[in-house]
This record gives sequence, C-alpha cells and structure tokens, in this order.
Amino acid sequence: MDALASKPKAGIYPKRLVLLLGKRDTPADGVQDYCEFLAQALQRRGIETEIARVAWDSEGWMHALQKLWRQSATWDGAWIVLQYTALSWSRRGFPLGVLAVLRNLRRRKLRCAAVFHESRRQGGSKWIGRVRGLFQNWIIRRIYSETDAAIFADALDTIDWLPNDRARAAFIPIGANLPEPQTPIEASKVKTETRAVAIYCLSDPPNLSKEVDDISHAVRIAANGTKLRVVFVGRGTTEARQEIKRAFDSTLVEVSVLGVRDAPEVRDVLLNSDVMLCVRGVMHPRRGSAIAGIACGLPILGYGTNETAFPISEAGVRLFPYRDAETLGKNLAQVLNDARLREQLSAASRAAQEKFFSWDVIADRMIEALSRPHERV
Repeated sequence: MDALASKPKAGIYPKRLVLLLGKRDTPADGVQDYCEFLAQALQRRGIETEIARVAWDSEGWMHALQKLWRQSATWDGAWIVLQYTALSWSRRGFPLGVLAVLRNLRRRKLRCAAVFHESRRQGGSKWIGRVRGLFQNWIIRRIYSETDAAIFADALDTIDWLPNDRARAAFIPIGANLPEPQTPIEASKVKTETRAVAIYCLSDPPNLSKEVDDISHAVRIAANGTKLRVVFVGRGTTEARQEIKRAFDSTLVEVSVLGVRDAPEVRDVLLNSDVMLCVRGVMHPRRGSAIAGIACGLPILGYGTNETAFPISEAGVRLFPYRDAETLGKNLAQVLNDARLREQLSAASRAAQEKFFSWDVIADRMIEALSRPHERV
C-alpha cells in the first residue's frame, strides 16, 4: 500500500486554502463536514482556510460562474482545493460544469488542487448508467490533468487509470465527520449488562433489504444468551423503520431506530456501543461510517478484505466474504462475549485513529501534498 508519512516534510507551505464545494447534499452533507473539520485542523496550524460553494443548483450555472469569477478575485496567492463527487457538480451524474469551474479559476492563474471523494465512475449498471459512468471517468481524468495536485481518498495502487508518474498525486484518508470525544473513550461508555451493536447508515433500496436481512441474521446468532440492543442511526434508517421492525419482530433483541441525528449525538451513540456492524457492501477506504466507528474506538465487523480496505483494515476490524451473514454472526457473538478481545480490537481502532484518521494528521498530509513542486503534464 502507499506509504503514509506521519508529518509534513520541510518545504514552502501554503498560507491560504479555499475549499471549494458544489451542490449541497441533503439531509446530510459529508463533503461539507469533511471541509469543516479539515479547515479547523488547518487553522490550528496557522493556515488561513475558508469554505466556498458554487451554488449552481439554486443560482443556475451562468450566475454561479459569474459569482465565482468575482469572488475569486480575492483569492490571489491561495490554493483552491476543489471537492469532487459526480452529484455535487451535476443533477444526473454528468458533471461537465466542474470543468467550467476549473477554467474559470485558471483564468485567474490560481493554483488548483482537487480532492477526489470518488476516484472512478458511479454511473450504475443499466445502459444509461454505463454511459454516465464513462462520462464520469472522462471528467475525473480531465480534472486530474487540469489541476496542480490531486488528493485521493483511495490508495493510489488501487486506481488503475493513474499514469506511472504520480508525483502530483497523494493518498490522504478521510476522517470521521464527528467531533472528538470530550472524555477518554474508555471512560465514555455507560456501564450496562446489555451489549449494544451500532449500525450507522443504511443504503437505499434495493440494497437496504439485503443489509437489514444480514444484520438481523447475524444478531439472531449473537443473541443466544446475550442481552442485546441494536441501534440504527444515520441516513436511511428512518426510511427502513418498518423493514427493521419486521426483521426483528420474533426476537427478544431491543431495537432503536434513531434516524439522522446531529454529529455530537451520533458520536455519543457510537461511544456507548460495544461493536459496529458495517454491511453496506464491501469495505473500502472511503467508508465514512466505519471511520466514525474507528474514531469512537469501536471493534468493527463487516464485509471485504484487508487489502482493499486499507487503512481501515489497520483498525480493530474483522472482514468476511460479502453477504456471509452466518460468519458475521458467529464473530459478532465472539466479540460481544469476550471482553478481552473487545478491548484488543478497541485499542487497535484507537491506534489507527491516531495514525491515519485524526484531522490533525490529515491536515499535515494535505500541507505536505500541496508543498511539493507541482508541474502539470
């Protein structure tokens, strides 16, 4: 895997950053949260940081680009760090407007970087999805070629389209979109005989039903002789309330569906849990729900392999073949019934948080990436 330096090397550090966003996501905006936490860490290092948004969805592209041109007149000497996801720059996944934004900034002769929250297509499997995906891949490559630095949330050796010369590219993991615990993690938990299993976010249909089925199957195995409480929190959980109720109807497991909550509430829910289940597909480095669990010192059980999940795999994470809910349940039972194992996994998550996912570490790596000599091909 790509080497991750722990501290920025000597060099000419950027003095000012503008983190540039597209359309706001609802009901929660993970990229906005990323920018806010990163900005706080950069500001602690004496770097002036602001967050700007190209509100093309409400203002229209013409007006939004004109507004950007006026606003960018005050950005001389700053690094402009564009945040890319396909749907933040388009309504239907054809993000051509992002290239107009870059051209606008280039006319000002500003230094531009991009953070790729998606490093490859998100188009879907139907014919329109395949066309959309090909278009997104083309856009991503164009952004890469037109920026001075490229930051990826995926390990570089997993991105097959990158050229051999990757001097302008850097892998920087994302962090948890949660405030740091106010007390040590070990002291935060409410002591109770009931073990708590956290589920943070569910997918949209049709994957939602598969996820609820896998969770309920695993929990039924683990609930044999163990008092359990399963807490569903975050995006998708309110919509799944009836499906969750049906899945757990014949069990003695206590179930809570909390829906979307603000970040401090989510943090407190996770801190007072004993383990997290992550079954939203195969684990990858951009799985924000898993990183939130790591930040709260949780053991995590999910699907995937250690190789494809790095650096999440460095935490207290156990991964199994996709949709193997039987193995998931047996391991969940083991972790819930073995306090010593739980603490070992929790300690590994705390160590991984400090090494890879803390916002101070992420800010240092961002500074290092922007401090290198940059030359576009």
